[in-house]
Amino acid sequence: MQHKTTIFVAAIATAAFSGPATAAILAAATTPLNIRSGPGPQYAVVGAIPTNGRATIVGCIQGSLWCQVRFNGQDGWAYSQYLNARLSGRSLIVAEHLNDIGPAVTYRAPVETVGSAVAAPVVVGTLIAPPQATGEPLVIAPPPAAVGSYVASHPLSPVYLNGEVVEGVGLPEDVALTPIPGSQYDYAYVNNVPVLVEPATRRVEYFYR
Repeated sequence: MQHKTTIFVAAIATAAFSGPATAAILAAATTPLNIRSGPGPQYAVVGAIPTNGRATIVGCIQGSLWCQVRFNGQDGWAYSQYLNARLSGRSLIVAEHLNDIGPAVTYRAPVETVGSAVAAPVVVGTLIAPPQATGEPLVIAPPPAAVGSYVASHPLSPVYLNGEVVEGVGLPEDVALTPIPGSQYDYAYVNNVPVLVEPATRRVEYFYR
């Protein structure tokens, strides 16, 4: 499955990183992948790595699937389940080989000012991993502009789930979907990202940044 994403809302936040110097590792995104301002779904989307785009992994947080990355001059955090790196001579999923990435990094939140603190979200479930791609990728046409306008003018309270919003990811049954009049899609706000969902399968087919 392949789609073009649209810049929707990206509240740029400054992130601060600290950790030991490590040998950088290149990793390729297996799907269009958000770069966030911090290591978690509550942080703003500040960029994206396209499918097969190669980002530098600076390091990963111990006990977490979030890694500090750099892509085209943009620093941020990406979810390692959707990054492949060449380790020990093989292309491997970073999330399954975090111990091979090198010393762990830590995250230091920016100094808080009034009203700027990022509260830890209440996580209510886990995103369902996309099915393994087979054959030629399915090209999803961007939805009509009217769909994006409807989503923008009818915001919902965000739902936070473990994982990252990517194409084809599934939403648990207890996440409410909202129909869009005149459209084949329902929608929801997941991890601060508006997503369009195929109602029958509950799979994300398009998302706005």
